Amino acid sequence: MNLQLNPHAKVSGHPVDDFLTDVLEGLKSNPKRLSSKYFYDEKGDRLFQEIMAMPDYYLTPCELDIFKNKTAELAQMIIPGNDPFDLIELGAGDAMKSTFLLKYLVEKETDFTYMPIDISGHILSVLHEKLSRELPDLKITALEGDYFEMLQKAASLSDRKKVILFLGSNIGNMSREEAEEFSLHLNKNLAKGDKVLIGFDLMKNPQVILNAYNDKEGITAAFNLNLLNRINNELDGNFIPEQFQHYQTYDPVSGACRSFLISLKDQEVMIGNEKILLKENEFIDMEISQKFSPEDISQLGEKSGFTMAGEIMDSKKWFVDTVWQVK
Repeated sequence: MNLQLNPHAKVSGHPVDDFLTDVLEGLKSNPKRLSSKYFYDEKGDRLFQEIMAMPDYYLTPCELDIFKNKTAELAQMIIPGNDPFDLIELGAGDAMKSTFLLKYLVEKETDFTYMPIDISGHILSVLHEKLSRELPDLKITALEGDYFEMLQKAASLSDRKKVILFLGSNIGNMSREEAEEFSLHLNKNLAKGDKVLIGFDLMKNPQVILNAYNDKEGITAAFNLNLLNRINNELDGNFIPEQFQHYQTYDPVSGACRSFLISLKDQEVMIGNEKILLKENEFIDMEISQKFSPEDISQLGEKSGFTMAGEIMDSKKWFVDTVWQVK
């Protein structure tokens, strides 16, 4: 069957042709890989909500602890004096954590505009409606698109100081090289004195980390395997998910927590007219969730042209929100 694609259609905020290109490029590479950014269709979103609700998945409650219980300290670190500023959140989503900060700033009559950036216009419209209802005095300018393109647009809309939020240890979904490249690019899109608040998941007991990504209920496994179903449904694939096994690792030396799908047999998969061959025990690299030491964080900031402006940890000292300032 030929693969028929609408070039203007989107798959969870990503153009379908990009999805196809990325999948084929990844599965033809050695080793094979798939991008974790495509995990989030309707079922993927639901499974991730279940993951976040698991007792062992500590990341969300740890950062929520900071935003909910240390809001004043957080605000004090990021507010650039008495100057008005733009608060820009990269990948805002539902802004669950940042809403505590927004409410605090509005109550203190702080002069700022909230600029959520997300690739999904639907998510932004839902967020705008929610915040307009809950915080009617909040000034919002939603920006739909790529992070760096929208940062440039934000700079063109106002010359005020910028404070960037990049939460949830999203930077951990990059390799160390990618994280450095991202941070350098971020620095280049900001002006002297601008600030960045980034969430980092800290190295800790290896079993605690592994438990968070390798639940006995199999929800994380289903989350990873669901990407194969997405490829079947949206790219005319014929993966048999039961012929793959989810495999999770954590290396306490490098801090890399990685997930893989292992082929349980020699198999041939079709995606449209494209044939993909997998050998028994061959793996597909699905995701990295990098963990950081305090030294890793300071070195990354320094290499990227930032100075450390402060940090706040959760009560367990498992997670840190670090503030960098452009030199």
